[in-house]
Amino acid sequence: MKANQIKVIAVTGGKGGVGKTNVSLNMALAMAEQGKRVLVLDADLGLANVDVILGLRVEKNLSHVLSGECSLDDILVEGPKGIYIVPSTSGTRSMVELSPQEHAGLIQAFSNMRTPFDVLIVDTAAGISNMVLSFARASQDVVVVVCDEPTSITDAYALIKVLSREHNVFRFKIVANMVRTMREGQVLFNKLTKVTDRFLDVALELAAIIPYDENLRKAVRRQELLVQAYPRSPGSLALKALGKRAANWPIPAHAGGHLEFFIEQLVAQPTVEQEATNE
Repeated sequence: MKANQIKVIAVTGGKGGVGKTNVSLNMALAMAEQGKRVLVLDADLGLANVDVILGLRVEKNLSHVLSGECSLDDILVEGPKGIYIVPSTSGTRSMVELSPQEHAGLIQAFSNMRTPFDVLIVDTAAGISNMVLSFARASQDVVVVVCDEPTSITDAYALIKVLSREHNVFRFKIVANMVRTMREGQVLFNKLTKVTDRFLDVALELAAIIPYDENLRKAVRRQELLVQAYPRSPGSLALKALGKRAANWPIPAHAGGHLEFFIEQLVAQPTVEQEATNE
């Protein structure tokens, strides 16, 4: 029987404050509502906050995996709708300064996971650190979240520039987040494509326009996700649509990216049916 293919999506952004983590988590929840088994990796290794946003109790995190104390399966925390979170640390400088070998080792740890899943969403840190670049170049799809601020557009361009020129990533999906109107979101996307078309050899796709939703702040205070707390709000509907589209993004026939084993080992995971057959 064919091995279960894993969809690997990196959600990133040039700067903090663009709503990257909320996009990651709400997209994950939307996918889970479609029956997908979703794993979210909190890859902001120095300033992790996914568990805080969801109000989850975490006893062990990625630092314990790196130290060899436990496996990735041991630290998984179940979130809403059955999504699983791989928690990281906050305020731990050593996690931010991992060597390239440690970056690769962390990614490689996924090959030993026993927990079956269909989609891995990597919620990266902001900026262009080695860790951000490692996860982005190892993923099948790179989602760049931008908002209508000059620094957001400038930093998103810088991220796309580094990934394309130094790491051979040439396709990016753009999420225009927290915009007032659909037109504003399209204009934001046009601003970014205008500069990339001029200076870079990349292809940008407008994956979603997420409207500003005042219910988001209320949901955060309740430590719930927007699509969970206010399922019919404008932001929720847009995020659910993004999740539905993302679930249908094709998986490449041949793994690509600098860290090819990341995808190859994930794709090689046995399906639940295979596991049952082998028992």
